[in-house]
Amino acid sequence: MVTKKTKTSSESPYAAKPWLKHYDYFVPPEVSFPQQSIYQSLNQSATQFGDRPATAFLGAQMSFGELKSHADKLAVALSKLGIGKGDRVGIMLPNCPQYIISFFAVVRLGAIVANVNPIYTAREVELVAADSGMRVMIVLDALATVVQSIIENTKIEKVITTNVLSYSANPQAAQPAPKETLSFTDLIAEVEEVKLPSVVIDAREDVAALVYTGGTTGVPKGAMLTHYNLFAAAIQCAVWSKEFFPRGEGSFLVVIPYFHVYGLVVGCIFGVWQGSMQIPIAKFDANLLIDAFRNYKPTYFPGVPTLFISLLNNPDAVNAGLNSVQRFNSGSAPLPVEVIEQFEAMSGAALLEGYGMTETAAICTSTSALGKRKPGSIGLPMPSTECRIVDLETGKNEVLQGETGELCVRGPQVMKGYWNNPEETAMTLRDGWLYTGDIARMDEDGYFYIVQRKKDMIIVSGFNVYPNEIEDELFTHPAVKECAVIGVADEYRGEAVKAFVVLKQDAQATVEELMEFCREKMAKYKVPSFIEFRDSLPKSAVGKVLRRELREEEENKLKH
Repeated sequence: MVTKKTKTSSESPYAAKPWLKHYDYFVPPEVSFPQQSIYQSLNQSATQFGDRPATAFLGAQMSFGELKSHADKLAVALSKLGIGKGDRVGIMLPNCPQYIISFFAVVRLGAIVANVNPIYTAREVELVAADSGMRVMIVLDALATVVQSIIENTKIEKVITTNVLSYSANPQAAQPAPKETLSFTDLIAEVEEVKLPSVVIDAREDVAALVYTGGTTGVPKGAMLTHYNLFAAAIQCAVWSKEFFPRGEGSFLVVIPYFHVYGLVVGCIFGVWQGSMQIPIAKFDANLLIDAFRNYKPTYFPGVPTLFISLLNNPDAVNAGLNSVQRFNSGSAPLPVEVIEQFEAMSGAALLEGYGMTETAAICTSTSALGKRKPGSIGLPMPSTECRIVDLETGKNEVLQGETGELCVRGPQVMKGYWNNPEETAMTLRDGWLYTGDIARMDEDGYFYIVQRKKDMIIVSGFNVYPNEIEDELFTHPAVKECAVIGVADEYRGEAVKAFVVLKQDAQATVEELMEFCREKMAKYKVPSFIEFRDSLPKSAVGKVLRRELREEEENKLKH
């Protein structure tokens, strides 16, 4: 597809930053960010809000003062194990207080957190451990055998284990540490005095966390997020919502995983910086989530589309006390407009949609709480953030307002690069801009819209087909609960459209009925050639539908 280009930089629709006119009245266009260790977010909250609860987990609360004390003591223990500035420490934990303690203990030393998904297979854990060069792994005791099975192929010297009940109302029920591992709680209990070497942090250059993208095929890429990146992202969240969430107040219900960049920044770090109580949910369970809404009455809930769809389809959610929440946020994947409208009607609160990537510390754009909200838009660039759209052919020329191209981002939250991967870094970071790989457009008001991932785009007889567009239409059918659209090989058209559909409980629909539904709503070349009903769709740890796995299934069918 050929698009017209802007001729000079002075004509650039992006340089004018039209989005600034639509910020909420309390949001500034530019923000100053701390040039210090991300540990200081905990230090400051412990100083200001020391007696306030920092976490509520399985019936037990821990104050900010206690959280800091435990993090400091774990830092001492790690230092005694030889961990210092620049060393990598793996954290392979579900959402629990121990994750927050571990994260801030590691960054206190100037060491680097390497996040590991707890549901990874041994092979996937080995890939991350080997690539990061981690020397210590902090892991749930039930998963210790996974780490021990690959330890000989890595640089891991020590394994620290913790039990999910150790910070609950019933810690005595926690199992003892497995053989050949160190006990998380014992290491902390054995520290009598917090005495640590002084560490100088260059916030813009020193990496605080490696957050891996992908990880199911090949070697995953570790995005290097600096202390400055993480602090900037957390403060951008705070500035965007300060009218609703004053520091030292409120509570966050966090079911999105801390090991994922979205949960790490918008849950763990933002929550600590705000001085708000976090209610970590270790594993998504609809009943546990609804109980948490009822029992804790949280004021903020960041989630993903599948969570909101799940709540919409759960009859108990209507009386779960969702009205305590002042703001819901959705990220990680596009949210169908119909879901937003239905959820807001049910909850009575705004459901804001944001866009970000691992490479942008989860933060890039967001819809505003008080301003104009446009259906299908990912909103406005955050303060101190620039966005532009460039042509797909060269990646250099900006396209005109309203035209599609690749979204590029520049701002304080953009990663330093990929760990041990200069080639991928050079491809993704060019002239100070992060090339996202997402096809997008900007309207006349500076609102951005994601059209599709470049790699997800389907080309049918030369026409560009965007799966999101078809999925959004299918979502409006009353029988459809979830759906995913991919391209499959077709000798005549190059590619054909295939839709995978999950029906709502007790709902009925036929393939022909859904095809006719699509024919009435879209051009012929966009209508799915194939529709397959499924009981469920493959999803990532944060509930993002994995089109990649569906494509792999179809490719494997062709091989056999």
